[in-house]
Amino acid sequence: MQIDPRDLAICAGDEGAAAEGPVPAAPPIVQTSLFAFPDFASLLEGLHAEHAHTVYTRGRNPTVQAVERKLAALEHGEACLCFASGMAAISAVMLGLLRAGDHILFVNQVYGPTLQLARHLERFGVEHDVLLDLEPGLVASAMRPATRLVWLESPGTMLFRVLDIPAIARVAHEHHALVCIDNSWATPLFQKPLELGADIVVHTGTKYLGGHSDVMAGALVTSAERVHQLFHHALLLNGGILAPFDAWLLHRGLRTLPVRMLRHQSEALRVATFLRAHPAVRNVFHPAFHADPALVEQQMHGFSGLFSFEPADASLANVHRVIDALEHFRIAVSWGGVESIVISPERGDAAFLEAQRIPRGLIRLSVGLEGADLLSADLDAALKGTR
Repeated sequence: MQIDPRDLAICAGDEGAAAEGPVPAAPPIVQTSLFAFPDFASLLEGLHAEHAHTVYTRGRNPTVQAVERKLAALEHGEACLCFASGMAAISAVMLGLLRAGDHILFVNQVYGPTLQLARHLERFGVEHDVLLDLEPGLVASAMRPATRLVWLESPGTMLFRVLDIPAIARVAHEHHALVCIDNSWATPLFQKPLELGADIVVHTGTKYLGGHSDVMAGALVTSAERVHQLFHHALLLNGGILAPFDAWLLHRGLRTLPVRMLRHQSEALRVATFLRAHPAVRNVFHPAFHADPALVEQQMHGFSGLFSFEPADASLANVHRVIDALEHFRIAVSWGGVESIVISPERGDAAFLEAQRIPRGLIRLSVGLEGADLLSADLDAALKGTR
């Protein structure tokens, strides 16, 4: 699968191309906490519409705004807000749009801290349910009169199951609920949820968007009206802003996003195909192997480098043995960087895995840029126990 040439142009960027005279090839860092005004009336005007003026970097900053424009364009959305982490963006959606008595419906396996936040919000009167059955009819049955937000991940956490975004969005909208989707796995290059019916898209910029494991960042993309609301009710009041230098790092990552994602895609598919045929592997969970390839093709334009597999020996001891034997996968949380990473949700808690419908012994891989041949040989040796 290829990347839309328009997205290539957005990522490469033409910031300042229309300016007169020489312009910097890289966007400048406006490293300041505040902006001075020529007179008091101008300051008051800025404070009156802080969403549209640079007054204080807790609100607007030119370096951050450059990234926001680029992400909004990539997602085909009207506007974007950037944050200090993916969780800050997720928190902004929930804290900025929900109130006591509201209900969130999570569909699919969802990023763990997202659910931890939902559980924390119960103390403030916001309830939630988790639905692991993806059929739109079952989503309709799980909706409550108080459901205000349907939260999706597609592909979902750990098992990378793909759900029917347009069908579920129709169900949500029929019940007057908003649809928010975490699009971090696919990135805006390989999936555009706003065109599929979602109302809000969130990203952890820490992963593929930054791409080098050197920045913490998050973003949400939605309508201009909703961004205005969230700017005042969530960004300014929560204070989880993206700092100018981190925005510069994120912007730098976006400029190479297309070439990195094509390489992540090709190398991960080769590794996943290798594991699928390995005698020590029971199953491989990757959207490319989805039971309904037509659904995947309708929604996605490519694949990232994150997937998981189930070893034939699903014991906790074997999970430790295989992971510890790997030489070219770093043992760490997170994913999406140029280095390959391995982790497992298997911690010996069978009840937790069963509740999440996650197979025992599951191992998750983030395939970096070291090359599929090297990584496949590494996995082969670890699975066979030859080192």
